[in-house]
Amino acid sequence: MRTHSEKIIVRYAETDQMGIAHHSNYPIWFEVARTGFIKSMGISYSEVEKQGLLMPLSECGVKYKAGAFYEDELTVTARVEKLTGARVVFNYEVTRDKDHVLIATGFTMHAFTDSDIRVLNILKTHRPIYDILCAALSD
Repeated sequence: MRTHSEKIIVRYAETDQMGIAHHSNYPIWFEVARTGFIKSMGISYSEVEKQGLLMPLSECGVKYKAGAFYEDELTVTARVEKLTGARVVFNYEVTRDKDHVLIATGFTMHAFTDSDIRVLNILKTHRPIYDILCAALSD
Protein backbone atom coordinates (compact mmCIF):
# COMPACT_ATOMS: atom_id res chain seq x y z
CA MET A 1 0.00 0.00 0.00
CA ARG A 2 1.46 3.33 -1.08
CA THR A 3 1.93 6.10 1.48
CA HIS A 4 2.99 9.72 1.26
CA SER A 5 4.38 11.89 4.06
CA GLU A 6 4.55 15.64 4.56
CA LYS A 7 6.42 17.59 7.23
CA ILE A 8 4.56 20.08 9.44
CA ILE A 9 6.04 22.42 12.04
CA VAL A 10 3.46 23.44 14.64
CA ARG A 11 3.05 27.21 14.46
CA TYR A 12 2.30 29.38 17.47
CA ALA A 13 -1.09 30.35 16.02
CA GLU A 14 -2.04 26.67 15.93
CA THR A 15 -1.70 26.24 19.70
CA ASP A 16 -4.22 26.86 22.46
CA GLN A 17 -3.77 28.43 25.91
CA MET A 18 -2.10 25.22 27.11
CA GLY A 19 0.49 25.39 24.33
CA ILE A 20 -0.93 22.28 22.63
CA ALA A 21 -1.83 22.22 18.95
CA HIS A 22 -5.58 22.83 18.73
CA HIS A 23 -7.67 19.90 17.52
CA SER A 24 -9.01 21.92 14.58
CA ASN A 25 -5.59 21.86 12.89
CA TYR A 26 -5.49 18.12 12.28
CA PRO A 27 -7.93 18.08 9.34
CA ILE A 28 -5.88 20.89 7.77
CA TRP A 29 -2.71 18.84 8.22
CA PHE A 30 -4.53 15.85 6.72
CA GLU A 31 -5.32 17.99 3.67
CA VAL A 32 -1.65 18.88 3.27
CA ALA A 33 -0.72 15.18 3.26
CA ARG A 34 -3.63 14.18 1.00
CA THR A 35 -2.82 16.89 -1.54
CA GLY A 36 0.82 15.78 -1.55
CA PHE A 37 -0.29 12.17 -1.90
CA ILE A 38 -2.39 12.94 -4.98
CA LYS A 39 0.48 14.94 -6.48
CA SER A 40 2.92 12.08 -5.79
CA MET A 41 0.65 9.85 -7.90
CA GLY A 42 1.27 12.09 -10.92
CA ILE A 43 -1.78 14.36 -10.90
CA SER A 44 -2.63 17.49 -8.92
CA TYR A 45 -5.93 18.35 -7.27
CA SER A 46 -6.27 21.29 -9.65
CA GLU A 47 -5.86 18.95 -12.64
CA VAL A 48 -8.51 16.62 -11.21
CA GLU A 49 -10.87 19.60 -10.90
CA LYS A 50 -10.08 20.74 -14.46
CA GLN A 51 -11.32 17.33 -15.57
CA GLY A 52 -14.68 18.10 -13.93
CA LEU A 53 -14.22 15.96 -10.83
CA LEU A 54 -14.61 17.27 -7.28
CA MET A 55 -13.88 15.36 -4.08
CA PRO A 56 -15.93 16.99 -1.32
CA LEU A 57 -15.39 15.80 2.22
CA SER A 58 -18.27 13.69 3.51
CA GLU A 59 -16.79 12.45 6.78
CA CYS A 60 -13.74 13.09 8.97
CA GLY A 61 -12.47 11.56 12.19
CA VAL A 62 -9.45 12.00 14.44
CA LYS A 63 -8.17 10.02 17.43
CA TYR A 64 -5.84 12.11 19.55
CA LYS A 65 -3.12 10.08 21.25
CA ALA A 66 -0.64 12.69 22.54
CA GLY A 67 -0.16 16.43 22.39
CA ALA A 68 1.73 18.30 19.70
CA PHE A 69 3.38 21.50 20.92
CA TYR A 70 4.65 24.76 19.46
CA GLU A 71 7.59 24.16 17.10
CA ASP A 72 7.21 20.39 17.19
CA GLU A 73 8.21 18.90 13.87
CA LEU A 74 5.58 16.42 12.75
CA THR A 75 5.25 13.93 9.93
CA VAL A 76 1.76 13.45 8.52
CA THR A 77 1.43 10.25 6.48
CA ALA A 78 -1.51 9.58 4.17
CA ARG A 79 -2.66 6.46 2.37
CA VAL A 80 -5.73 5.30 0.49
CA GLU A 81 -7.70 2.94 2.72
CA LYS A 82 -10.73 2.24 0.53
CA LEU A 83 -11.82 3.09 -3.00
CA THR A 84 -15.09 2.62 -4.82
CA GLY A 85 -16.44 4.26 -7.93
CA ALA A 86 -18.29 6.82 -5.79
CA ARG A 87 -15.91 7.54 -2.89
CA VAL A 88 -12.43 7.29 -1.46
CA VAL A 89 -11.25 6.98 2.15
CA PHE A 90 -7.81 8.20 3.22
CA ASN A 91 -6.15 7.23 6.51
CA TYR A 92 -3.57 9.38 8.29
CA GLU A 93 -0.94 9.08 10.99
CA VAL A 94 0.68 12.06 12.68
CA THR A 95 3.98 11.42 14.44
CA ARG A 96 6.35 13.72 16.30
CA ASP A 97 9.74 13.53 14.64
CA LYS A 98 12.02 13.99 17.67
CA ASP A 99 10.73 10.97 19.58
CA HIS A 100 8.62 9.15 16.95
CA VAL A 101 5.54 9.31 19.19
CA LEU A 102 2.24 8.72 17.42
CA ILE A 103 0.29 11.95 18.04
CA ALA A 104 -2.94 11.13 16.19
CA THR A 105 -4.62 8.90 13.65
CA GLY A 106 -7.51 9.83 11.44
CA PHE A 107 -9.45 9.43 8.25
CA THR A 108 -11.32 11.45 5.68
CA MET A 109 -14.00 10.17 3.32
CA HIS A 110 -14.60 11.96 0.03
CA ALA A 111 -17.37 11.58 -2.51
CA PHE A 112 -16.66 11.93 -6.22
CA THR A 113 -18.96 14.58 -7.70
CA ASP A 114 -19.36 16.88 -10.66
CA SER A 115 -19.34 20.67 -10.28
CA ASP A 116 -23.04 20.60 -9.30
CA ILE A 117 -22.16 18.21 -6.44
CA ARG A 118 -23.94 15.28 -8.10
CA VAL A 119 -22.32 11.99 -7.15
CA LEU A 120 -20.38 10.32 -9.96
CA ASN A 121 -19.15 6.80 -10.52
CA ILE A 122 -15.60 7.53 -11.65
CA LEU A 123 -15.24 4.00 -12.95
CA LYS A 124 -17.51 5.22 -15.74
CA THR A 125 -16.72 8.93 -15.91
CA HIS A 126 -13.04 9.32 -14.93
CA ARG A 127 -11.45 5.90 -15.25
CA PRO A 128 -7.83 7.18 -15.46
CA ILE A 129 -8.19 8.92 -12.09
CA TYR A 130 -9.76 5.80 -10.58
CA ASP A 131 -6.82 3.76 -11.91
CA ILE A 132 -4.32 6.19 -10.34
CA LEU A 133 -5.99 5.89 -6.94
CA CYS A 134 -6.42 2.13 -7.32
CA ALA A 135 -2.68 1.77 -7.99
CA ALA A 136 -2.05 3.32 -4.56
CA LEU A 137 -3.97 0.47 -2.94
CA SER A 138 -1.81 -2.20 -4.57
CA ASP A 139 1.64 -0.56 -4.21
